Amino acid sequence: MTMSDLPIAEVLPDLHSALRRAGCAVLQAPPGAGKTTVVPLALLPTFPTGKIIMLEPRRIAARAAALRMAETLGEPVGQQVGFRIKGESRISTNTRIEVVTEGVLTRMLQSDPTLQGVSAVIFDEFHERSLHADLGLALTWETRGAFRPDLQIVVMSATLDAKPLADMLNAPMITSTGRAFPVTTIWQDTPTPPQTRLETAVSNLVLKAIEEPKGGVLVFLPGEAEIRRVANLLDNLNTCGHAVLPLFGALPFVDQKRAIEPMPTKRKIVLATSIAETSLTIQDIRVVVDSGLTRRSRFDPGTGMQALVTERVSKAEAEQRKGRAGRVAEGWCYRLWTRGTEGALAEFAPPEIAAGDLTDMALQLAIWGANEDDLAFVTPPSSAGLSAARELLRQLGALDKVGRVTPHGQAIAQIPLHARLAHMLAQAGKGAAGLAALLSERDPMRDAGADLSARKMLLGAGGPAALRAEAKRLALSTGRDAGLDWAEMAALAYPDRIGARRPGSEPRFLLSGGRGARLDASDALGAAPFIVATDLDGKGRDARIRRGIQISEKSIRALFADRINWHEAVQWSRRDRRIQATRQERFGALVLAETPLKDIAPGRLATAAIDGIRALGIPKTAKAQDLLQRAAWLARTDLTLPDLSDETLLAGLEDWLMPFLMPPPRTAEQIAGFDITPALQNLLGPDALRKLETQVPTHVHVPTGRKVAIDYSGEAPEISIRLQELFGLDRHPLVAGEPLRITMVSPAGRPVQTTTDLPGFWRTTYKDVRKDMRGRYPKHPWPENPLDAVPTTRAKPRKS
Repeated sequence: MTMSDLPIAEVLPDLHSALRRAGCAVLQAPPGAGKTTVVPLALLPTFPTGKIIMLEPRRIAARAAALRMAETLGEPVGQQVGFRIKGESRISTNTRIEVVTEGVLTRMLQSDPTLQGVSAVIFDEFHERSLHADLGLALTWETRGAFRPDLQIVVMSATLDAKPLADMLNAPMITSTGRAFPVTTIWQDTPTPPQTRLETAVSNLVLKAIEEPKGGVLVFLPGEAEIRRVANLLDNLNTCGHAVLPLFGALPFVDQKRAIEPMPTKRKIVLATSIAETSLTIQDIRVVVDSGLTRRSRFDPGTGMQALVTERVSKAEAEQRKGRAGRVAEGWCYRLWTRGTEGALAEFAPPEIAAGDLTDMALQLAIWGANEDDLAFVTPPSSAGLSAARELLRQLGALDKVGRVTPHGQAIAQIPLHARLAHMLAQAGKGAAGLAALLSERDPMRDAGADLSARKMLLGAGGPAALRAEAKRLALSTGRDAGLDWAEMAALAYPDRIGARRPGSEPRFLLSGGRGARLDASDALGAAPFIVATDLDGKGRDARIRRGIQISEKSIRALFADRINWHEAVQWSRRDRRIQATRQERFGALVLAETPLKDIAPGRLATAAIDGIRALGIPKTAKAQDLLQRAAWLARTDLTLPDLSDETLLAGLEDWLMPFLMPPPRTAEQIAGFDITPALQNLLGPDALRKLETQVPTHVHVPTGRKVAIDYSGEAPEISIRLQELFGLDRHPLVAGEPLRITMVSPAGRPVQTTTDLPGFWRTTYKDVRKDMRGRYPKHPWPENPLDAVPTTRAKPRKS
């Protein structure tokens, strides 16, 4: 198929016109329209001397796009068309189109903000919203506005809601409808039972899908592990005319090529991650099997941890996957979910800039000399994510205290690794190259326990060739070996993840950054007193440590002597349920040594006591409880009273309780017995206290002259009293304008009657009560007319 036969050819005149008119354009075209390989070649004659740079979000797609364009020109890669990706470069002095990825464009811009010799920049597959694409576009757009009004920009996307992007760039929007063939969607009749393993459900669906008469099968799975498990279950198909082939980013190039290229003698079943959604053209696919899952990178600024999370695909992603079955003829798409489930899917996947690790972006912004508000982003970066990233960069010495890039930050930005690993490589030298290569890729020994030391063998002669090649490349890019061991190197990269084992039998660790982490109980690394956690899952209260290494206290002290200081710590201990006062030698949150602290200022004790109260709850003596209950009752009708709910009281402890914590309680028992009544009275103020005394009194006077305590703990204020004490009372007592609930008890103290209408009780129910009670308690008075009787707490006088 020639360039002119592809659907994208129909809109090329519009694209040329838009670029002549506006200098930029947003091009929407579905997968298979030909935009990736046709547009750069179509634009090349427009620029007799300048280069075209095309940014691809994935290495496998960058290499494949360059190969396809070079084939179209009848040339090997590296002549007019070349590529530059992490660890590999195929360009020459003749190269006019460079396909780049992995931050290559960003580094080009940082070294030459004018992009001298570049005529156009193309952002392909922008709908994937990779961090490098968003940042690269923001920097390129500023370059165009500040230095290069002649620089042309094309943003290409398969499913992006392109209008906000076109509005931001003030660019024409061009749409190619493509020429997809119809695809029949087959949903599940019923949801997959929760106990069914994913690989089993997908394998069964594949066996059903290959009943379709023609074409290869493309199976979408969330990750490499799932691909390998499904491949094992389908292995017998390899002996009966099928070829089960994996396809994921870490796969060697020769194996990737096998999955992508045609296979005339066998029917292909390609098990792929999301890289096959839009970035690649896989030949001969007629059937798609979609697990409905994908793996996304999520960063939690609160924990400083990145995690790969398995999530449901978005509607846009599901449609992209389905479209892969309609590239060459009509096809079929089998979905591992019911039709009714589809409505719950999100419209689009979240952009990486909103949910990913922004460390690289924060460093690049500092080098550029701008903050996020100075640049045009389709989606603004997360402010919490940038704050966490900048704090890490300060720890690594890449930024100074006010956020300016340091010479060290400039240096590590040139190393194509995460800032953590680039810092480690710059500090430790050649000896860290192998560890940097190992930590920058997915773990090749997931079942070998967490200890990194067990992976050293991978860098030897029998280890993966790609890993050894990357280690060799990194060794050539750095300085002399500093003589550090692996644990010390890892600590340089992860100063916030150096962990000290917590007391107890469980292998749990407190990390220097303040978070908790844990190891599986059976992992041998769990006995180490100090570790460096290099890979955590970021989930739950204590993240699970997937990879780490034991480090000595001596090494921690040697590496971070300038960050280890003595502090006086007066704090509440949740474990010991008391205030602990010590002088601590600390590295971050880790306590390396401590001694008891004496002569503590009362204010510091009070602050720690406040933390104790927050942990234990508001202490409520009977007196305090009574005041709170009375105030709550009055607050039902009087909105001027302050909020005395536990939530509000706990939130404002420093304001209302701190001045009354003298001397401060130091243990849980002392806190429980601490009377907060004076502090509550002060919080209420004299006006509210007067209202309480007059409208919600603590006691009520009864006809015998006795004061009876009112109970405000129930649904209504209530007293419990002997019936005989109420003789002569013809008006019902009120509290805050409402009747007091009176429970009258027998001489034996058992409830006889509850009323909120005492006069009505005397007129009606009393007769029945009298009839029943006078036989049971003949020694006590039961007069016919209780209103004329004398109230009493005594029995009848004895007859002489």
